[in-house]
Amino acid sequence: MNKEKLNVSIKEYKKRIERLVDIEVINERQERKKYYQSWSKERIKNMTEDEFVEYIGKLWSMIVWGNKKYIADKIIKLNGFENIKNMLIDLLYGTEDIEKRWDRFYKNIKQIGPSSMSELLSYINPNEYVVCNKVTCACFKYLEVPKVPVYNYQYTGKNYKRLCNEAKEIKSKMYEEGIKNVDLLIVDYIFWDIVYPASKKDNELKNNEEELIIEKDDKKFIHNDIINQIVEIGQWLGFESKSEVKIADGAIVDAIWQAQIGNMGKVIYAFEVQTHGSIDSLILNLQKATNNFAVQAIVAVSDEKQIEKIKKESKGIHNIETKLKTWNYLEVMEMHDCLERSNEIINNLELVPESFI
Repeated sequence: MNKEKLNVSIKEYKKRIERLVDIEVINERQERKKYYQSWSKERIKNMTEDEFVEYIGKLWSMIVWGNKKYIADKIIKLNGFENIKNMLIDLLYGTEDIEKRWDRFYKNIKQIGPSSMSELLSYINPNEYVVCNKVTCACFKYLEVPKVPVYNYQYTGKNYKRLCNEAKEIKSKMYEEGIKNVDLLIVDYIFWDIVYPASKKDNELKNNEEELIIEKDDKKFIHNDIINQIVEIGQWLGFESKSEVKIADGAIVDAIWQAQIGNMGKVIYAFEVQTHGSIDSLILNLQKATNNFAVQAIVAVSDEKQIEKIKKESKGIHNIETKLKTWNYLEVMEMHDCLERSNEIINNLELVPESFI
């Protein structure tokens, strides 16, 4: 870790505290901590679905969703409510090492990702667990912490535990500088309000060269990450969006975007993500998908090299050539990031009262 950069950030924090700057923001973290710590294992076990809407909706990571009930209902539908509650109890209050609890939850619960998981853990035990998301990882990277996660598949229990230990080092350094009442939620505050703005300036000076090299590494192109991002993009665009859908006899596609047009029926856009394996199998699956007359387009998502192969091998195939679209996975990730940020900004305006949604 770069001690010089860290020291500059800690000094800036001390100045802000002395001037009582952002005290409300810091107090808000304490209020959230108080709320989530009021949920004991027994209370979670007896949680109702309506209470779950509030429980999940209070997370910062959920601000991207204007309609909290919509996303909470989807999480319940995907995972089963009893399963969610049992896995939450295990993640937050289990006795096994956090590495195992993290991996178990991440593997078994869909639509609650690393940002939400780590946020819940940090509220429950802010001396042990740090909030871990794209912003905080950008901060770790700026502070020159090695092997910081870039994509969702890298947010393993092992990596999360390592980042928590790095955050504890920051907390210890703050104690050494005479700062009292420090936990990892305060470290999160420093990240968001002090380190992250510095990291953005640093990236602007470097012209983002390092990030571009990482993004173009084909090894980072992971199937499930891209599928999840396609589904979320569809949801943010107003489609009914799902993963792993049987769309026609013999055809299960990775994702669909679906819209109802009055009483005339549905239009469907089908997506297949190709990271490895036979292109012939992908084309056959897409061809079967076109047997559903509601399918308006079939979209193959892959890297630049494989897209060229898909285009070449699908040429002249009945029902494929006219409906086939291709989408580079780098563009999927870029669009996901842009829409995520846009939704956060819009929802922060609170234009629609929660009672309306």
